[in-house]
Amino acid sequence: MKIVPDTSVIIDGRITELIRNGKIEKADIIIPMAVLAELEHQANMGKETGMNGLNEIVELQNLSKEGKIYIHFHGKYPTKEEIEYNRIDAIIRDVAEEIGATLFTSDKIQAQTAKAKGLNVVYIPPLYEEQKELKILQYFDDETMSVHLRQDCKPYAKKGKPGNFRVVELSDEKLTEKELSEITHQIIEYAKRDPDSFIEIERKGATVIQLRNMRIAIARQPFSDKFEITATRPIVKLSIDDYNLDEELKERLKNYHRGILVSGPPGSGKSTFAQAVAEYLYSLGAIVKTMESPRDLQVRDEITQYAPLEKNMELTADILLLVRPDFVVFDEVRRSKDFKIFADMRLAGVGLIGVTHANRAIDAIQRLIGRVELGMIPQVVDTVIHIVGGEIKEVLELDFTVKIPHGMEEADLARPVIVVRDFHTKRALYEIYSYGEQVIVMPIRGEEKNPLKKLAEKQLKYIIEKYVDADAKVEINGNTAVVYVEEEHIPHLIGRGGKTIASIEKEAGIKISVQPLLKKAEIIPNIVKKKKDLVLKIGKAYAGKDAEIVIDGEIIFSGSISSQGDIKIKRSSPLGKKIMDAIASNANLVVRIK
Repeated sequence: MKIVPDTSVIIDGRITELIRNGKIEKADIIIPMAVLAELEHQANMGKETGMNGLNEIVELQNLSKEGKIYIHFHGKYPTKEEIEYNRIDAIIRDVAEEIGATLFTSDKIQAQTAKAKGLNVVYIPPLYEEQKELKILQYFDDETMSVHLRQDCKPYAKKGKPGNFRVVELSDEKLTEKELSEITHQIIEYAKRDPDSFIEIERKGATVIQLRNMRIAIARQPFSDKFEITATRPIVKLSIDDYNLDEELKERLKNYHRGILVSGPPGSGKSTFAQAVAEYLYSLGAIVKTMESPRDLQVRDEITQYAPLEKNMELTADILLLVRPDFVVFDEVRRSKDFKIFADMRLAGVGLIGVTHANRAIDAIQRLIGRVELGMIPQVVDTVIHIVGGEIKEVLELDFTVKIPHGMEEADLARPVIVVRDFHTKRALYEIYSYGEQVIVMPIRGEEKNPLKKLAEKQLKYIIEKYVDADAKVEINGNTAVVYVEEEHIPHLIGRGGKTIASIEKEAGIKISVQPLLKKAEIIPNIVKKKKDLVLKIGKAYAGKDAEIVIDGEIIFSGSISSQGDIKIKRSSPLGKKIMDAIASNANLVVRIK
């Protein structure tokens, strides 16, 4: 009997299995050179399927030496164009037709095409083996969250629950490359045969497999320094009731006008919460879908799980908009492209729940900055639920308003501000706004600045100027004040034996420290670029003072500082252009106070 096996039956080990079971005896196995070339190409790309296929051909050679079969190679290597245009299957069919052999395949399309051409075909359907036969499962028990197998190292596992786990060694024996190869081969064979398992990602040196409810990441050189297998499995499945959510938060979750991010560090239980939300929304009668890469959310069968279409999540989003779901759970929002897709779907009116890695709830919002226009962020995401150790630790909500940012006083500094509040207490925690060309995320700590402080500083300045005919600068911090006057006025302000300053302290009711005010202070201004103006921020302490703008020692401007403590210059003026050139060339620009 002449048999031509295609790539599919070699990769999954079906031919060697049939020979060892005695179902194929003394057959002439003819392997097309196109099969060998394709497997070699896949192996060079670091794909596990290529390595497994080559190992199976070596096994066929061993069976040939045992006298159980005869093995031959036939044909020529395919050209680069034939490989690129997926002509390998056609070449294999041509070989079978040329030598009058029976084609063995596990590929339905290949089988049907060969039958249409009139060839003898044996289609070997997948065998659905029991999952308990997998060697990787020997490392798991009811407490195991993940198993970590590494070449030349002892196997170990994480046991417990998110936020409360321990690392346990599973054996005193170190794992060899051969043992890891056998485990990998078995995993890939099973993934190809089981309809509920699949190879999610296959790149050079890295393969990710979803084996039913288990996610397995396989890394080889050159991607990793040594052969490594990491298998993770959810050990708990929770419902929304297990999180003890209040009605207000539940109402927000089921409002499809909302955009919600679920954040947390790796292994914190983000995905567990997201799948609980998905099933809760489904129970309310909503159409719920998921977008995942890899697909590892453990949701009910009625919730469709979508992977990247043609390895592109943007195409998946296009299909989802045609499907018209009420809610979409977008798992693993990480890259810039993911956030842009998230924003696009949210603005299209889909209720969206995204899952992203972040150590703090505010970090999840910061990941949107630069990827989504600042003013659009509250429309894209208005709620962040932060999970740590499987529990909800923080819930933030975002509001958009126009106000003077926290810590600023001048009315002309009012601007659009995103206010981030605690969802339950409604207390403002952060403000996000543009300042010049930067985006500022400002934490709001403690109470707002005492509105009487400015009045107190003004009153103290008035008292001092009754005793000394000099301009004074005053700063009050708590129960003390610092008074700056020109050096020649300091003796008169202190008085003989400190009598004058004591009188001022008694009248003002505050302890005073006197410091010299430099006549020719040089200040590096904070330059704010506005649409039409450049504003050199110098400080209110110098309001009304005469000043010079100096670039690399050359005076380019002389004038007065405004009552707001700044100098405003038109960007289009010759002076404005000089300053812009100085900024661009990193020239030394200072403001010299006269």
